[in-house]
Amino acid sequence: MTNNNASCETPRCESLSSMIATRLNEDCFCQTLDRERLDYVLRHDQLQGDVLAQHPQLFSNIATFVSRTQFTSIKNAIEAIERTIALPAFNDSVMHEAHSHARVNHGPKGAFMGYDFHLSTDGARLIEINTNAGGAFLNAILIGAQKACCPPMEDTLHSQTQKLFDDFVSMFRNEWQLQRGDKPLRRIAIIDHSPETQFLYPEFVVAQSLFNSHGIDAIIVDPQELAYENQVLSHHRQPIDLVYNRLTDFYLTDPINIALLNAYLSGNVVVTPNPYHHALYADKRHLIILSDRSALDALGCNPDDARTLIDSIPSTISVTTENASELWSGRKGLFFKPACGYGSKATYRGDKLTTKVWRDIVAGNYVAQTSVWPSERAILLDGVESALKMDIRAYSYDGKIQLLAARLYQGQTTNFRTRGGGFAPVFIL
Repeated sequence: MTNNNASCETPRCESLSSMIATRLNEDCFCQTLDRERLDYVLRHDQLQGDVLAQHPQLFSNIATFVSRTQFTSIKNAIEAIERTIALPAFNDSVMHEAHSHARVNHGPKGAFMGYDFHLSTDGARLIEINTNAGGAFLNAILIGAQKACCPPMEDTLHSQTQKLFDDFVSMFRNEWQLQRGDKPLRRIAIIDHSPETQFLYPEFVVAQSLFNSHGIDAIIVDPQELAYENQVLSHHRQPIDLVYNRLTDFYLTDPINIALLNAYLSGNVVVTPNPYHHALYADKRHLIILSDRSALDALGCNPDDARTLIDSIPSTISVTTENASELWSGRKGLFFKPACGYGSKATYRGDKLTTKVWRDIVAGNYVAQTSVWPSERAILLDGVESALKMDIRAYSYDGKIQLLAARLYQGQTTNFRTRGGGFAPVFIL
């Protein structure tokens, strides 16, 4: 979310903007979320039950702030990554090692790419890249449910929600056209395993309602309910044109996804995001290349982009039996992540490691990333000042930022279990 009241790009103004953003995050305790309005909008989207009561840590009551310098750092990093990933040498390198299902590319760009950052006063550092990043629809609604100090601001917030929704629908239509051309898009299937049990199921319902309101039939289904016959992917004999893929089986290797896999490989359904997108962007071993100047030079990376990447991405290396002893000794300054992990699962701060977990890391397919500690957002809990960790997710499509959202939490990694935490809107100073 951007809230631009003025423009100033001199170093002095940029420094002042960073100082103000930091001060607001540390000292502003205003609760800007209008929960009654948010509840009304969620119920309007046919959500059953009290979503806010069922998910008390899904939305935080406060807004967050980033400076123009920090936003520019995020934007420049994403653009440099996109240009580097588009290099033929990069594509050849990663696809050579990728799963065979990921080597099929029918043209779509990949809906809702997620770039996760930690902030510093002089910019932002990329922590990881995710495909099928969750939360964009909910964060669009969250923007429109913020209290403002005057009616014109409320109108601005509401219009931003509407614009985001229009942009999201246009994104899916473009994904369709990239593979299917001018044929009409009639039906979208939002797919996940046991979707009604998923934590972000409310977002599926919001997306379904939005697609329906734009004249596109939308259903929410488990992949086991799909059939692939006569070159048509269907649900209860109704053909499916496009799949909005929320599965974490990124390469569709689970036998229960066989209908979807066969339709995808044959090109008889548009899937976004898909195995190709995950292999190209989200394998965390790519951060090894993107944070290594010599590797970037070997790929033919633009020198300016290489400098941006080195400044933006913490140094990352593979964990091997050969370097295990050295990494264990320096573990307090490192963060360990599974190369193909997601949702902060099985990720560990080095200073919290036990020897048992370390053995599992060395035996597994892990990367070690130089730790970049998250910034903090101050909140009031029962009248007592507290501080939550904060990361910033940039939702993007085809290299362009659609939306920024913050996630507030306590613990080693982002979660939605922290009282007072959850998604929070981002204002750019």
